[in-house]
Amino acid sequence: MSNKKICLIGLGYVGLPLAVAFAEKFQVVGFDTNQLRINELKNCNDRTLEIDTDLLKSVKSKIVYSDNIQDAKDCNIYIVTVPTPIDSTNRPDLTPLIVSSRAVGTVINKGDIVIYESTVYPGVTEDVCVPELEKSSNMKFNKDFFCGYSPERINPGDKEHTVTKILKVTSGSTPEAAKQVDQLYKEVITAGTYLVSSIKVAEASKVIE
Repeated sequence: MSNKKICLIGLGYVGLPLAVAFAEKFQVVGFDTNQLRINELKNCNDRTLEIDTDLLKSVKSKIVYSDNIQDAKDCNIYIVTVPTPIDSTNRPDLTPLIVSSRAVGTVINKGDIVIYESTVYPGVTEDVCVPELEKSSNMKFNKDFFCGYSPERINPGDKEHTVTKILKVTSGSTPEAAKQVDQLYKEVITAGTYLVSSIKVAEASKVIE
């Protein structure tokens, strides 16, 4: 996958800094269902104050912001950074992940990689998200498309320990996918990456962090 085009799904305090970091080297589509958020970012305005206006302007030509997932159909890497809020029983609400997986499944093509960064318990990527991807794409996991997991580790408002300056745990659903995921993050994470043996191990690393 030499010509990478990356779609970030969810442009909050995790997704936007990652989108900007990748835009330094690749073409990026930033997708969010919040149309107001999309319009603000098109005008180089980040209401979360994670990214300043000058930096947004500097990568403006490399990022397409959209609330239409079809605008990401020519991407080959999809990174899901939607929130997993806690429900009344203190368990993560997986609805945003499920909805995002269904949407991504409508645009992925053979050979694409879908990487999850949302905070989840071990097993969610392969047991919850992958079936949704398979259903909406009519493709087979680890045959037609692949997955990865790399837990987000951003502290909102921390201007010193930004996304590129924090060691990144990476993983993939096959050895080759894992290698590709790790190499992708190596392109932008100056603090380095740490490739673990499986997606479940990567998910657990976030839970026990």
